[in-house]
Amino acid sequence: MTIKKQALFIFFLSILYPLQAQDTTSVSLIFVGDVMGHDTQINSAYDENTGTYRYDDCFRYVSNIFTDADFAIANLEVTLAGPPFIGYPQFSSPDALAMALRNAGINAMVTANNHCVDRRKQGLERTVDVLDSLGIPRTGTFKDEVDRAKHNPMLLHKNGIKLAILNYTYGTNGIAVSEPNIVNFLEEDVIVADIAKARAMSVDKIIAFVHWGLEYQTLPNADQEKFNAIFKNNGVDVVIGSHPHVVQPIKFEEDHFVVYSLGNFVSNQRTAPRDGGVVVRLELSKTGGKTFVSDAGYYLTWVHTPIKNGKREFMVLPVAAFEKDALFMDDAAHSRLCEYAGEARDIYKQNINIKEYSFDKNIPGWVKSN
Repeated sequence: MTIKKQALFIFFLSILYPLQAQDTTSVSLIFVGDVMGHDTQINSAYDENTGTYRYDDCFRYVSNIFTDADFAIANLEVTLAGPPFIGYPQFSSPDALAMALRNAGINAMVTANNHCVDRRKQGLERTVDVLDSLGIPRTGTFKDEVDRAKHNPMLLHKNGIKLAILNYTYGTNGIAVSEPNIVNFLEEDVIVADIAKARAMSVDKIIAFVHWGLEYQTLPNADQEKFNAIFKNNGVDVVIGSHPHVVQPIKFEEDHFVVYSLGNFVSNQRTAPRDGGVVVRLELSKTGGKTFVSDAGYYLTWVHTPIKNGKREFMVLPVAAFEKDALFMDDAAHSRLCEYAGEARDIYKQNINIKEYSFDKNIPGWVKSN
């Protein structure tokens, strides 16, 4: 090779190398709303023949949504305090609920919400012990300072992207947190310190999953707007909300993504529009050291509660897969699913820069179709 050709070769390499260094990697996340456990759900899950509880059928029609993503994160709004198993107002669900969520593809959970100390110290501690035993990463409630230092923030790694998940609640229904237990509350000084801690861990993105707002209101209130601004001003680009038990708008503008409320994922709240929710999917991409939201979409979901053999069942259904084809639903259930779709989409007229995903039928379940 002549000197001239060699110089040209090095020149072209110098052009190409920066391009190679800018290779993009991505990670996908699913966010799931309130996982409730009312008495009717507990009774539905009980198998009289075996004396055990089974929840797997609840999530069979949305499992493909979860397994399609790298991480699927749910708000566990019950304790796993052991028997007696009770629903509202002081929840304790069977461990089988968490197992079924894991089996369906939920691979991380947040636990700071207004029901996290329903069963006091024993309930909080047993809940985090069960999640740990199942290998499910968690954050939001902690046994003590040592436990909080380990799990706050929750760190998730994939494809060279490191994420920090922070979790807070507005309160615990007036029940005091027993020492040395800790619950992350929505307090500005705590939030700012946690963000600084996460940033010191050299994470690529910080995500806040927040229990806030007013129940059954379809628009965010002043406190939600206030804390969303606090997160945004301190460098948190993704904020995911729960608690109102109904969906609220989703907005993605100026590189800041906020879901004000995911609504109910599964519950026995049947009054419209509390009988449904939304599952949000984000793709985060990293190029040249910068991590950003590269895709954002959602799936509306609705809880179908047919009665079979004298017993009520619970199934979370992806709305788009059933709107035009009732399949196994009766006319009344299918009509309500379609009504819920209209109610949610009416609320979502205020959305900014996010799309609804559709579905294609496939065996054995459902797959996403953009």
